[in-house]
Amino acid sequence: MRTRFAGVALALALFVPPAFAQAQLITEKKFFTLPQYTTQGGKSIKNVRVGYETYGKLNSSGDNEAAGYWDAIIGPGRAIDTDKYFVVSADTLANLNVKSPTVGTTGPATLNPDTGKPYGSSFPVITMGDSVRVHKALVDSLGVKKLVAAAGASGGSIQAMEWAAQYPEFVERVIHVIGPGLDIHPYVIGLLDLWMMPIKMDPNWKGGDYFGGPEPNEGVAQALKTVTLTALHFGWAEKVHGYKWAAEGKNPADAMNNLFAIEDSLYKTGQARAGATDAAHFVWMAKANQLYNLEKQQAQIKAKVLFLPSKTDMVFPPELSRRWAEKLRAQGNYVELYEIDGTSGHLDGLFSIAKVGEQIKAFLTK
Repeated sequence: MRTRFAGVALALALFVPPAFAQAQLITEKKFFTLPQYTTQGGKSIKNVRVGYETYGKLNSSGDNEAAGYWDAIIGPGRAIDTDKYFVVSADTLANLNVKSPTVGTTGPATLNPDTGKPYGSSFPVITMGDSVRVHKALVDSLGVKKLVAAAGASGGSIQAMEWAAQYPEFVERVIHVIGPGLDIHPYVIGLLDLWMMPIKMDPNWKGGDYFGGPEPNEGVAQALKTVTLTALHFGWAEKVHGYKWAAEGKNPADAMNNLFAIEDSLYKTGQARAGATDAAHFVWMAKANQLYNLEKQQAQIKAKVLFLPSKTDMVFPPELSRRWAEKLRAQGNYVELYEIDGTSGHLDGLFSIAKVGEQIKAFLTK
């Protein structure tokens, strides 16, 4: 699955199984490089590179740019209308799909120009805000003067809110889809730790310094299996798999190695994606999500905000969006909230996004 990112960028939703991919707009991948970047933690990284795509045409005043992600709602005449808006879609730092030549993002797998070897464990801790700061330099280079909207799903929603907090005069609107609001809930910090654990337990992990040797692919497969299950709703498991066996004639009650269909399917999904996913980028990105907290920057946010949680999301339940919507309204922000209907939990923010297309379209005019 080749994932397009919002001009804010998607993180957690990178874990979507390939079967959930959608048709995509035809576009050319480009790359942007900063000669040097200093992280929010004060660490310097040379030659920071991110891939990006654009859709539509920037107008003469440079203010029709909308950062977006989903092909179901991006395109001519769609909710994010590329006949009207110039859309930039950029990769995050430490992007999981770094092995793809169409990604080319900087992270632990990148060669350190000072050593000629991959950074590995020496790559600094990054935040979601760091990706936003790099993306700001990107849109500046494109001549963008204002964001009509910063939009994203899951980790992309986090970065959309980071845009509004870091650049309040630059961002008019935030479209926050299947997001946590302005901070990561402590429960999700623990969940992210659970996602990372199989990788860190793989003997090939070596603290992130496995480059040049066997990769911790089994750990990645198990991690992706865990992510997939927790990102979905229990109703999906019942509907798709129920109590079916993985193989006909192999009753799970007869032998320890006989599996249920859901066990077999989840592992095969993780295994299929493991070879295309970099383990260190997975861990660094999970850490970046754990560090998200804009509670102290809440007053800086001036943008209008559209919250679009999924009704059955067990990662970022709608309660979190409702909580932060109330807090932003209380400080004077214009806020709307609609719940995405579906039975696929967190993943409804991707393949059910068309259900709230009209709300997005209308919000962009307010």
